[in-house]
Amino acid sequence: MSVDVRFEPAERLRGHITAPPDKSISHRAALLAGMTDEPVRISNYLHAEDTHATLDAVRALGALVEDRGDEIVVRGVGLREAREVSAPIDVGNAGTLMRLLPGWLAAQEGRAWTIDGDASIRRRPVDRIAEPLTRMGARIDARDGRFPPFTVHGARLRAISYDLPVASAQVKSCVLLAGLVAEGATTVHEPIPSRDHTERMLAAAGVGVHRNGRRVTVSSADELELDTIAVPGDPSSAAYAVAAGVLVPGSRLVVRNCAANWTRTGFMRIVQRMGGIVIGDLEEEPGDDVPRTEPVTELDVTAGPLVGTTVEPDEVPLAIDELPLVALLGCFAEGETVVRGAEELRVKESDRIEAVVTGLRGLGAEIEGTPDGFVVTGTGGLRGGRIESLGDHRLAMLGAIAGMASTEGVEVIGMDAAAVSYPTFAEDFAALR
Repeated sequence: MSVDVRFEPAERLRGHITAPPDKSISHRAALLAGMTDEPVRISNYLHAEDTHATLDAVRALGALVEDRGDEIVVRGVGLREAREVSAPIDVGNAGTLMRLLPGWLAAQEGRAWTIDGDASIRRRPVDRIAEPLTRMGARIDARDGRFPPFTVHGARLRAISYDLPVASAQVKSCVLLAGLVAEGATTVHEPIPSRDHTERMLAAAGVGVHRNGRRVTVSSADELELDTIAVPGDPSSAAYAVAAGVLVPGSRLVVRNCAANWTRTGFMRIVQRMGGIVIGDLEEEPGDDVPRTEPVTELDVTAGPLVGTTVEPDEVPLAIDELPLVALLGCFAEGETVVRGAEELRVKESDRIEAVVTGLRGLGAEIEGTPDGFVVTGTGGLRGGRIESLGDHRLAMLGAIAGMASTEGVEVIGMDAAAVSYPTFAEDFAALR
């Protein structure tokens, strides 16, 4: 049953908030731990619906998973010994899991697995991972040729050099994971940079990972050598506190333990460019050496007058999950805010371009959708009203922040969707009022 919650306008927001554990890194930590022979201790793992689906998946494949409260311990099965199961592996609503897991399974010679998920997952295409995995020697049988449920037939893989048609950390990671067991060195070329969590974690596991500009190469490996993984706070979740702190007059927030990886802080840089006050030690773009760690920082956020901006295509992968918040900021900014090159938003949990345009327009925004983004004309604020989450966690939280910054408040229809990535959202923000 849908849970509807009304968010009233906030006079101001003050206090400290700790960013919830990073969802992207939690997914990868559980998967790589499942691919490791020795026990791996994961601290600060995100306990949410999406990431629990990943733990369930590695269990199904033969790993032992122990929840000790303050840490998760995974005793994996190694790179080549995933257990074949008769029932489909249910990824729930987790698009990251759906796209990364086949990279590991494709390397399991002579075995096959079917992957399925909820209604949202069944609308999300998998042809972008099927194409490179097929070139490497695996076989992917998908519904209508491109949708879940789909079956991964493992094979003896060969290394490839693959040019991504669209920048995607998920597709890149899928190919790199398959490359761990392929014969030779596998290279992925990105048109523009995307999240590099997989590369960092593989480097920490002793895998030969090399970066040359926008080319990433991984060597085949006999095993992964991981002992502990510390998951930092999620900048995509912290972005809601940043947006609220910038939009609600008189606010002053401190966001603790936020990952500062340069491939994840594009939204912070956009906010700064629009005039929001966000102070923190954000990582600069590293060179060809792949870092083995994830940097963290503390963000100091203050409300301030905003001006419109243009988000260009090369910025989109570094702020893909936060672009709905850019549209919200644009409603309060002076001038026009434009996002280009974000057609990827149309194949998320919802068509986020259509959903953001319809949702914010219903709250009083002047916003128009384009094939690859949107154009917002700032009016100084939002009236308020009702917004449908459409089962999309990011739309639910967008509506909540809009309500706090609006003049009349916003009722979010389906606020329970926030549990996918941020189960304590309502409690955390109630404490800031």
